[in-house]
Amino acid sequence: MAQDTQSESRKLLQRLRDALAEDSAGQERLDKITHLIATSMGAEVCSIYLFRDQDTLELCATEGLKKDAVHQTRMKVGEGLVGRVAKASKVINTDDAPSAKGFRYMPETGEEIFSSFCGIPVQRLGENLGVLVVQSKERRSFSPDEVYALEVVAMVLAEMTELGAFVGEGAAMSARHQQSVLLRGTSAQEGAAEGHVWLHEPRVVVTNPVADDPEVELVRLTEAVDELRVGVDKMLSGAVRGDKEQSEVLETYRMFANSKGWMRRMEQDIARGLSAEAAVEKEQSTARARMEQATDAYLRERLHDLDDLSNRLLRILTGQGAETGAEMPADPILIARNIGPGELLEYGRGLRGIVLEEGSVGSHAAIVARALAIPLVIHADRITTEALNGDHIMVDGDQGIVHLRPDDTVVTAFRDKIAMAAKAQERYASIRDKAATSTDGITIEMHMNAGLMADLPSLNSSGAEGVGLFRTELQFLVRNKMPKRTELAQLYSRVMEAANGKRVVFRTLDIGSDKVLPYMAPQDEPNPALGWRAVRVALDKPGVMRMQLQALLRAANGRALTVMFPFVAQYSEYRDAHAEVLKALERERILGHPLPEDIQIGAMLETPSLAFAPQKFFEEVDFLSIGGNDLKQFFFAADRENERVRRRYDTLNVSFLTFLEGIVNRCASTNTPVSFCGEDAGRPIEAICLAAMGLRILSMRPASIGPVKSLIRRTDLGALRAVIHEARERGEQSVRHSVMEFLRNSS
Repeated sequence: MAQDTQSESRKLLQRLRDALAEDSAGQERLDKITHLIATSMGAEVCSIYLFRDQDTLELCATEGLKKDAVHQTRMKVGEGLVGRVAKASKVINTDDAPSAKGFRYMPETGEEIFSSFCGIPVQRLGENLGVLVVQSKERRSFSPDEVYALEVVAMVLAEMTELGAFVGEGAAMSARHQQSVLLRGTSAQEGAAEGHVWLHEPRVVVTNPVADDPEVELVRLTEAVDELRVGVDKMLSGAVRGDKEQSEVLETYRMFANSKGWMRRMEQDIARGLSAEAAVEKEQSTARARMEQATDAYLRERLHDLDDLSNRLLRILTGQGAETGAEMPADPILIARNIGPGELLEYGRGLRGIVLEEGSVGSHAAIVARALAIPLVIHADRITTEALNGDHIMVDGDQGIVHLRPDDTVVTAFRDKIAMAAKAQERYASIRDKAATSTDGITIEMHMNAGLMADLPSLNSSGAEGVGLFRTELQFLVRNKMPKRTELAQLYSRVMEAANGKRVVFRTLDIGSDKVLPYMAPQDEPNPALGWRAVRVALDKPGVMRMQLQALLRAANGRALTVMFPFVAQYSEYRDAHAEVLKALERERILGHPLPEDIQIGAMLETPSLAFAPQKFFEEVDFLSIGGNDLKQFFFAADRENERVRRRYDTLNVSFLTFLEGIVNRCASTNTPVSFCGEDAGRPIEAICLAAMGLRILSMRPASIGPVKSLIRRTDLGALRAVIHEARERGEQSVRHSVMEFLRNSS
């Protein structure tokens, strides 16, 4: 019986392929498809609904309903049984449709009340394209074999939709990949960019979803899986020797590659009429669907492994590697689901912008994008399925908006914005060598953040007075193994030479949380931002910290050196880290290496607890840098990766400003230099308020120095402080409104 089902399934798919291959209009092909399916399933009705837009389904073809309803009947996602299938991306199979939850009778289609209903989502790799429906007057549930056959047919339909075969003449739908699309994501790096799409990993296109000869397809699948397994074995043999955790991860990867269940399901798909490529993609779609619904982090990671294996297998079967022969445009904007820091650095400053479906504001990619000053938008849903290589695209990193294939009105407005920004940069260049002195005579030191050698030329072009934060973790993140001490010493030495005598604050390795080294054992922590990270890792595993400190001391080669420890939460952590520096100095002295002429050892204040440390801490620490990004999320208990809460709290909230003022006062009592480092330091309105609260050193990305300096030079900080004080006295939650009013009246 199973063999008969497979044979009938193959016959249906072959008829379907023949119908789609015919030289006929799109609508005619659609009509033929619905007729074939209805006949094969012994059903009175077969209908195909496709997405007109993100929220609306449209009846595009039918056998058994009123033909006048085609391209006229529409419904919202979630509306009726068809809408429920589309919303949940799950099959609905019932023998009593009128009694089923959400049933909606559509008289405009001329349909009778059909008892049986089976709706199948038409989707490709997690992208919903529509719904395939069969209906019967006879009260019956469609069998598992029939449902399976419909799922296979739906997959073939999805492939054909991808190739544009479903765009009917006169249809209300416009051709996919020709329409203008506006995508809203999250800003991870500010700036605006216009260019053309460059896909980081072009999708594998399955051009032959239906098999001519199942036996041939089985051989192709077996040979491809064998090649895949050999590749995975090579990956395992190339793992870092002695790294048990990495080996365990790759062993899990190999387990999937050798999974008999995975192989058996693909063989069954081929037996029912699919090609080897289509069988692999069907399994991949199932994994993607489960991944979307999985809440367990471990399960999601394992499903991601399976998804990645499927991609590798598809590339082996089709020969479609990352190199497609397409030429990178002169103005590339990189599109990807996600990307690692090493891959991003390989592209370098040649990129105009970056758009990711995934990612986070604190991810490795975001750190590199900031270092390279490239606009970055993350969480841009559907971008990898909507975009094609060479598409015109505009990225608004300030608002987190992407315009794909924009119309003329959007292009004009966007180019006006870019032109205005360029004029502003010209204005900022004129004050590059002038001090950031307010109208009432208060001078603010302007420093820049960096993490790459490529950042250092910005010291002169931006007018920065030094590097307030050099992130040393990037050199660890972009490698597949721990860098050597000599390599780090050479890099740090080049950084100091490029700074040409200006102060560089080297922040020691800040890993953990969202910055996990590829060769570091992953820590399955429920809340990694509050977990084992930064100085906590360094003190528990001091070997790496000692190696890095030795590299910094040797790089200084007698010059002044400034070192800062990240994420210090209490005095004892600073004291223990400070002791490691003294040990490293003593070792270098014994070895006869030149010691720094002066060494400053500081800490980042990123946790509220450190603000209340004993007075002795403030007396001993050489300097403090307020890490605004982390401090703000811990102060408000609002995860900065969570869009629902991170925008809920304002930096200019009186509670936060009062807290910062308290830190400034404690530092003033012990003559401890204190700076503010983070995104808010680079936002002009926030920056002048920080200065008004007593902060005299600000560190930010180079591109922000001009705008911030320009506003400081036009502001009376004493008067602004009085405005902030009065707003607090009135009980205002945020001083932003009062500050903006003050600036309007002052201009």
